[in-house]
Amino acid sequence: MSTPLVVVEDLRKTFVHMGRELHVLCGIDIVINQGEVVAFVGPSGAGKSTFLHCIGTLDLPTSGRIRLGNDELTGLPGSRLAAIRNRTIGFVFQFHHLLPEFNAVENVMMPGLIQGKTRREMEPLARSLLAEVGLAARATHRPGELSGGEQQRVALARALVLSPKLLLADEPTGNLDTATSDSIHQLFFEMNRKHGTTVVVVTHNLSFAESMPRVVTMRDGTIESDRIGSERAAALGYRDGSAG
Repeated sequence: MSTPLVVVEDLRKTFVHMGRELHVLCGIDIVINQGEVVAFVGPSGAGKSTFLHCIGTLDLPTSGRIRLGNDELTGLPGSRLAAIRNRTIGFVFQFHHLLPEFNAVENVMMPGLIQGKTRREMEPLARSLLAEVGLAARATHRPGELSGGEQQRVALARALVLSPKLLLADEPTGNLDTATSDSIHQLFFEMNRKHGTTVVVVTHNLSFAESMPRVVTMRDGTIESDRIGSERAAALGYRDGSAG
């Protein structure tokens, strides 16, 4: 039986610019189950990134309800949202946001160190994740010594170091060439299969999206379609959140 991880009801987000209201999210309703891999696609300005930021607690909705696991996010103070975010969510963005003065393994460890965990506790886990993303031999290299694809692999390992239930990726390969993008895309599926992490990706890469078991298309702040069951994804054995 499917277990909901993210439940969104009538989610709305309005920005005010120069006295005018801009309605970016216009009543989103969606359920994302544990273990799912979901792509959000649609034209620029459709509200995809804003939606991602709201369910990731990086931005507050104007109205509506968001539940993440057992946590009702609506109306919580910023400190409580930050605690839930740190415990439950990993992020990968278009730009890797690695700290240039630290090497790869130190960057991957950083979320744990910030939470007070020791280097002795975090380093084996960080090195294990770097090995999973194919960078065991690059662990002591700084970001400036890595290629764009390698930097994003480090960012993915960092996002997973605290074993989040939910991984949110906003155009994670937007700056990479096709071959490198494909290898990064494959890693998302591998991490889902190995760790059971729920993955939500905003992407303009339709080839990547079509490999997903679920594709949500947004337009003008609404969900235009929500398609489940890609034959290609099923053939490749990707999770659909309904097993068990």
